[in-house]
Amino acid sequence: MIINGQEDTDTTTDPTALKPPTYVDRVLERWQQDEDTEALVQGTQRLTRAQARTRLFRLGHALRAQGLAPGDGVGLFLANRVDSVLVQLAVHLVGCRVVFLPPEPGPGELAALVEQSGARAVVTDPLFAERAADAAGRSAHSPVLLSLGPCDLPCADLLALASDQPATRPEGVHSPGPEEPVTVLYTGGTLGRPKLAAHSRRLYDALVELVVDAPEGAASAFLTDSEPADGPGAERVLAATLLTHGSGHLTSLQALVTGSTLVVLPEFDADAAMTVLREERITATMFVPPMLYALLDHPECVPGALPALRRIAVGGAASSPARLQQAVEVFGPVLSQGYGQSEALGITVFGARELASAGAERPELWRSCGRAISDVRIEIRGEDGTTALPARQVGEVCVTGRTVMLGYYQDPERTAEALRDGWLRTGDLGYLDADGHLYLVDRAKDIIVTGATSDNVYSRVLEDFLLTLPGVRNAAALGVPDEEFGEAVQVFLATASDARVAPEEVGEAITAELGELYAPRRTVLLDRLPTTKVGKVDKKALRAAWTNGELDAL
Repeated sequence: MIINGQEDTDTTTDPTALKPPTYVDRVLERWQQDEDTEALVQGTQRLTRAQARTRLFRLGHALRAQGLAPGDGVGLFLANRVDSVLVQLAVHLVGCRVVFLPPEPGPGELAALVEQSGARAVVTDPLFAERAADAAGRSAHSPVLLSLGPCDLPCADLLALASDQPATRPEGVHSPGPEEPVTVLYTGGTLGRPKLAAHSRRLYDALVELVVDAPEGAASAFLTDSEPADGPGAERVLAATLLTHGSGHLTSLQALVTGSTLVVLPEFDADAAMTVLREERITATMFVPPMLYALLDHPECVPGALPALRRIAVGGAASSPARLQQAVEVFGPVLSQGYGQSEALGITVFGARELASAGAERPELWRSCGRAISDVRIEIRGEDGTTALPARQVGEVCVTGRTVMLGYYQDPERTAEALRDGWLRTGDLGYLDADGHLYLVDRAKDIIVTGATSDNVYSRVLEDFLLTLPGVRNAAALGVPDEEFGEAVQVFLATASDARVAPEEVGEAITAELGELYAPRRTVLLDRLPTTKVGKVDKKALRAAWTNGELDAL
């Protein structure tokens, strides 16, 4: 077999011989032990390690049978289900590149994602098949459309194809190099030109080391200082966030490489979460803040209600210190915080024991997202992007380490803007204290963190679309405070004097093209938007005018 112009002469029966093991190899090592232990669970669907391994191998053969070669991109447009976990593993097993397609984007943005990624195939959940077919049909790459189960459209059922495939590991698998993109994540951009953060196997190598070699033998990096449960299958991790989002991917990764049982929650609501947490004896999970708040507000969520739960990671958006303290009162000292983004899947962690004990002595630490994880360095830099600032001085958070992306996929211009000498400019503003704890104070990038799902609203995408509407001269999208979700979307439109722009029609148009996630809570019509001296919309002035009730003065 020829790989990268050289002949692969490895003919041993061990697929990892002479090759560094991948994280998938680590998962398979776990699944070869105690084969009757549950590996994947969703409701009545319960797969043992042996069953999961067989299903994974068959999916790998089925993907190869579609003509997919190492390095080819495979878009995953999937709901939270057991087979979604397996097909993602199968893509990496056969050396292809995972392209996560989140479910929120509307048809235009989804089509742009598929096109930008260069995906050769798109695997869709049957529920999303019509949208996936539309996006694939718009792509110049003409990707093969595969459904994870039967659907009404003319596309192949990948599960049915896999059922006839061998139950043995595919041979001759290409082992990706440290600079080869293996996973691509959507991270905003502009309308029709999305940004896709590309990661190599070095991300997975770093995370496996962090999880497997965690202090005190912890079975998960959710809490690197918690006592692990004992025995095979005793660790039971709930995947509550989207599997096609960074947080959900990391949750499943941590569970699988440690041999934990992964329990998949199809969709979050507090009732369902309480039931699954209790009945499945969940020991660890990850929530975005609104999920945690909803759980805390559930009438059955009281001290002692979930005795098995010993690790809760919180991340994805800013958390209320008061709510974090409430969670510790209910669950005990099991709560950890973390910070990362699509461009760097793992920057800081604040372990549960440290958070609970330090927070009692220094209340301000409840606002911190912790200290840099192993192999990551953080600097707070000034406006020039190079000058490191002293402790407690606010600047841009810049990071370097193996969890940082290779760059934006097929986008050297924006990669050069974000990465300089191996350091990522995160676009987030914050400061470090004398002990290295990171505090985030604002977001330099115009991301609206609604917390309604695991995905964010990218204001530039929304503004670009608003400017395509008749009668709209200028547009700005802001996140305004919201008690439930942290932030809600609000749009401000400067309209032509003779235009008849109806706010409700604007909302309907946004939902139709960009999806419900982008639907504004309120649309405000103005004669003009404030601008800076260089002609850009002055969002700071706009926010201040809205907050102070002074829009008429603009």
